[in-house]
Parts: sequence; C-alpha cells; structure tokens
Amino acid sequence: MKHEHLNLLAAMTLALAGMPVAAFAQTGVAQDAALAGIPTSEAPRVTQTVDNRVTSTLQQSHLAVVDRSAATKAVDDAKRMNHMNLILQRSAGRQAALETLIAAQHDPSSSKFRQWVTPEQFGQAFGVADADVAAVSAWLKSQGFTVNGVYANKMQIDFSGNAGQVRRAFHTQMNHYTINETAHVANASDISVPAALKSVVAGVAGLNDVHPQAQHTTPTYGKFNASTQRFDVPKPKVAATGALPQAVNFTNGSRGLVPYDTAKMYGTDKLYASGLTGTGITIALVEDSSMVPSDWSNFVSQFGLTSYGGTFKQFQPQATGFTNCIDPTIAYPGEDDFEALLDAEWSTAMAPGANIWLASCDDSNATNFFGGVFTAATNLINGTSRPNIISASYGYGEGFTDAPSKTAIDLMWAQADAEGISVFVSSGDSGSNPSFNGFIINDAGVDANAFGTSPNDTVVGGTDTADILDGTTKKYFSSTFNAVYGSALSYVPEIPWNQSCGNEVAAKSLGYATSLAFCKAYLSFDPNGYYLTSEAGSGGPSSVDAKPAWQRQVYNAAKDQSRDVPDVALFGGSYGGSTWVIVCSYYYPCTPGFTGSTALIGGTSLSSPMFAGIQALIDQGLAAKGLSPNQGNAAPTLYALAEDEYGGSKGNPPSTLAACNADNGAKGTGKCVFHNVTRGSIATQCVQQLPDVVTPDCYYYGALPNSWLGSIQTGLTSTNASKYNATTEAYAARPGWSFASGLGSVDANNLLSAWKAFVNVK
Repeated sequence: MKHEHLNLLAAMTLALAGMPVAAFAQTGVAQDAALAGIPTSEAPRVTQTVDNRVTSTLQQSHLAVVDRSAATKAVDDAKRMNHMNLILQRSAGRQAALETLIAAQHDPSSSKFRQWVTPEQFGQAFGVADADVAAVSAWLKSQGFTVNGVYANKMQIDFSGNAGQVRRAFHTQMNHYTINETAHVANASDISVPAALKSVVAGVAGLNDVHPQAQHTTPTYGKFNASTQRFDVPKPKVAATGALPQAVNFTNGSRGLVPYDTAKMYGTDKLYASGLTGTGITIALVEDSSMVPSDWSNFVSQFGLTSYGGTFKQFQPQATGFTNCIDPTIAYPGEDDFEALLDAEWSTAMAPGANIWLASCDDSNATNFFGGVFTAATNLINGTSRPNIISASYGYGEGFTDAPSKTAIDLMWAQADAEGISVFVSSGDSGSNPSFNGFIINDAGVDANAFGTSPNDTVVGGTDTADILDGTTKKYFSSTFNAVYGSALSYVPEIPWNQSCGNEVAAKSLGYATSLAFCKAYLSFDPNGYYLTSEAGSGGPSSVDAKPAWQRQVYNAAKDQSRDVPDVALFGGSYGGSTWVIVCSYYYPCTPGFTGSTALIGGTSLSSPMFAGIQALIDQGLAAKGLSPNQGNAAPTLYALAEDEYGGSKGNPPSTLAACNADNGAKGTGKCVFHNVTRGSIATQCVQQLPDVVTPDCYYYGALPNSWLGSIQTGLTSTNASKYNATTEAYAARPGWSFASGLGSVDANNLLSAWKAFVNVK
C-alpha cells in the first residue's frame, strides 16, 4: 500500500526527531522528557515588566457578527462572568514539535506509532513555560480576577470576574446583542493586553456566550401503523396553498430505523458475530444537557441489546483543583434533552458492549460563560480518567466564532489526538453553513463547523437512504419487522441528506429535470415560503485551518488550502420525513409493539455518535491483537485507506472507485471499506431581504410573493451567485471525496480488516 503522505518525518529535523515516546511511561514527567531528549523547559518569553499602560491589540478577538449587529444595551459592570479561559500561545518551536509528534503517532513505520502522552507530559513538552504561566496569572489577579486554576496542558487558565473587570483589563465593552434571533452577550471590539504578555497570550475564550448548538432535527412523534409498518406522523396544520406533490411529507408514513437496521446497513452485525461489540472501550459524549438514565436502559431493552453488557454513566467531569462543571439538571430537574438521548442511545446502538459516558456541563451564563460542551471535553482531556473516544454533536460556523475560541477548540483536539483519544464531530445540519440549524441560511455565506475543522478530529456528515426516492425499498427492507423491530436486509444505497428542494435526487424522482426547476415550481406550490428549509448535512472549507497532508492525497480532494469537512458520513435524515431513527425518551418511552407515541429524530448529531460506536468496535478489534485500544484521530488512517480504494490525487483512479459506488448496493460494495456517495447534493435554500439582509453565496431564482415580511428573495446555496450548476452548487456529491459526504459511509467489518492491514497485524 502507498501511504507516502504519512512518511513526514524523513524530511524533518525538529527537536522531537528520534524521541522514544515510550519513555514517557517512566517515573517523573520532567525526567521522562529529559531522557527522551526533549527540553524540559524553555526560556521565558515574558521578559519585560508588565505595564498596563503599554498594550497590544489581539486581532479578531471579538465576534465578527457583532460588527453587523446593533447593541441593544451595555452589560452592567456587576454582571458575573464565570470560568472564562485565558488561552495561551506556545512557542513556534514547541508547535512544530507537537505537529511532528502527532504525525509520527499516526505513521506505522515510526517508532513513535501509537505512543500516546498524558496531559502532564503534554503540558511539560508542549505547554507554555511555568514562569510565563505565573506571569499571566499574576497579571489576572492584579486586575481583580479570581484565577481558578491552570489546566495540566499549561495552555489554559480558568478565571472568573465581572463585566466591569473585563472592560478595564481588556479594554473592551461587553454589550447585549440579538444574533440569529437570540439574545447574546459579547465584547464589542478586539481586546488588548499588556504588550509584555502578547507573545504568550492568544486571547480569552468566553467573552461571548455564543455556544455551539446541538445538531439534530426537531423530533416528530408517530403512532405505529401495523398495516403499513410505518409511523403515522401528524401533518402540519399550516400547509402550502398549491397542490404540493408528494414532496414534503410522504403520505405512507415514516420509517423508524432501529439498531438492527443500522447494524445491517454498516456491517457491524458481522463484527458482533465475531465477538466485537465495543467491550472494554469507553465513548464519552460531551454535552450541555442531561437525560434520564432509565431512557438508555429502555432503549437497550426494547431493541435486544441487553446481553452485550454495555454500560452507561452520566456525570460532570471536573478540572483538577477547581469546580467549573455543574449538572445541567440542577436548573431543570428531570430534564430529558433529545441531544443527550440521541448521542447515548445511538452510540450504544453501534457499539452495544461499550462503556458510554455522558459528560455534561451546564452552560448558563451564571455558571460557565464559555459553554458546557467545551468545558466537558477539555476537562476530560486534561483529567486522570480519560475515554478512548469522544463524540461532540455540537457546532457553529467559523463566522460565528472569535479567534481565541477557535484557538481553544483546536488546541483541545490536538491534545486529545496526542493522548490517543479519537474525536468525532458532527458536520452540522444546514448545508453549506452549519450555523442555521432550524433556520434558513441568511446574512452569511459558505462556512464550516468551527468545532470540527481542526486537523486533529474526524468530522461526520449526514446521508439519506436512497431507496424511497429510487423506488427500491422492497430490495433493501423486509415488509415486516423481526423480533427486535428491524427490517433492513443489507447495505442500502445512500445520497446526501437534504430536506430542501435543492435535493437533486428528489427533484428527478418527482419528475423535474433539475433541482433548480423543482425549486422554481415550489414558488407556485408554496408562495408563503412555509416549506423553505436549509436542513441538510453540512460541509465546507475552513477559513482558519490549513489542509492537513493526509487530506490532500485522496481522489477528488478539493484543490484548496483549507481543512475541508466532512471526512465521512453516516445516516442523518431523510427527504420528506420518510425515514428517521427511533429514540426512547422519558415522556415518549419505547413500548413493546410501539403501542404509544414514538419519538423519531435525525441530524448529524446522530451520525457522529454512530461513527464513534464503529470506532469502538475497531479499537476492540485492534486491542485483541495486542495493539493499543487508542487510535487517536481516525482521519489520517481513513484517508490512507480511501487512497487505496479511490486512488490518489494524481493519475487514473483504480477500478475500485467505480466498484465502491454506493449506488451499487450491497452486492456491488461487498468488499469495499467505503460506500462512495456520488448522487445528490447539500445545496439548500437561502434567503435575503434587501437592503437589510444580504446573503452571499446564494443564487437567487425568485421571490416569495405572499410573504408578510415583504419581498424576500429565495435561492440555492452556490459558490457563484451569478450561476447555478453542478460545478457551482454548494455542494454536489461526486466520485472520491466531496463536501457533500466526505469519503462516504463505511462497512465496519471491511474497515477493521483494512485497518489491521494498515498497522501490519492479521
């Protein structure tokens, strides 16, 4: 196999060359590092007297969106701002050393392959010098802040104070704003810090409360219809004025997928049969919400997963030495959040023997200003008890993220990677801009999920089963349920999940030549815009993070300089509400025979924990061969395997590119690691209302004539606002890699076999 892109070390002569990382397993952190040939300290970079009168501005340290928003009022100086994070900046030498180490950890030919570090070792080798941490901490205290603690990575200082202290120390005004129709608090301008500290301070994460949002659809509730074997979902009371085709809500009800179905679709059933169920592997789900634990037990019991022996634990991970994570259920006793439900139940659905940790921290302004999801993740990564895998089903676009917050996210995932933790992040649920889940894209262009565009995590997009639109359901699903309510017969061809009229497969299925023609027809069916939507799996290029070497090599990789997402995709939702997954909730429990109302849901919040479950099976399979149960970031290996199957960025692709097309179904893709999704797109509807709301990256094809808001232009997301075709739509599926579905979905059984070959075990 050719994996030249992983052999990065031969050309590097940085400080870590020749470092036996296994030596870290010895006694003291400093002693281990010294024996490994890594400097245990570096000269302090804070060398001048800290003078508050001489300051330097930290660029892009406020949200760009506030520049387009009018402040409603100033934040009162007494407003508490708890658990902000001052993000430190490591030296260029240490940054280069970290990147070299991580490349080596993923290179099977390196002696450092899968030799992971601890948080303390990470801080010793790649954090900021102790003297500089002390200097910054002393300055914060001098400004009246409470320094709660320094993380083990020596890159984050947790501190608390109030808005007045922030205004005086960082020279910025805290204001109230309305962003995406929601009230928020944010700093009005870039912050400044004493010039003597600028070389070691990246900024402050937590000066605004724009937190990452859950990436799932609004749940629907159905009554099981025994005659159709579907769930009857009530139709909306408000409807379009025209005679809509069977295009928005399918009249024969919704199919509810269960764990048996997804096991058949993605090949995990074969791994269960060989004894691989995720036993001994821990998946942590980082959340800002909680659930009723008995719902997980209900799910496991209802769908026949009890015998696999999986476990569930819900808790609040704390930083060492201070408390910054409280239970979200304190404010709302008995809270049963669908994000937590979806993550916990469907990671178990794929890895029924795994240990599931639901790590949740409240993110109300009174307790944690930066957000509970980040806090839960960074506390786990810096803690003494760490998971093998993390799934984060949250996100927002880079356009809604300030530079310090983005820096904090990226350093967190890099640390997780160096420690061997595999991180999976949802791509988002609103097509080419992930910030509009539940809304329609407006006043913003193409963007990517800031929570996932780090090169040290794996981003999971969303697909849809193609059988409904193709009319092939009888080929892939039984007409009746089995004992555990499953009906899938095999892998089912997939298309990108897209609920809008931009769905090309739906358009052609309903008799339209193109999605654009379909969308134009919508104007007569739906002049009020009731069915306008941007709901779809997300994908796009990063405007912050550079493309990693491993992403350049696969066939049809985007020819840009950006970290592009998603990397892979699994089922996320369906056009017309034809197919969802079932969740068991407190108010809508799963009952034998589905005698009560049943909750149905989707989103890339489903896709990410499902892939985390598949990774748990891979980890157990490798551990059974005597290898580390930790694999770090999965993406470098996934792209290396995809290069074998799809071909590289140069030359003609191999025959397996065509053979592994998802449209070939189960028999055609039986030997494939990936199911290459090549039909459809994630181009969705977008709107603008001139002159106040101007939306770039949108091709406008008409206007809503009956909108009570006045003339609203509606269009489809496009990288060229003047034309719309297969090249410009944002974005089309295609052979190889695409923004619509990354490398596609996987056959877990074949993935494990290929992964073993990659690491040279049988």
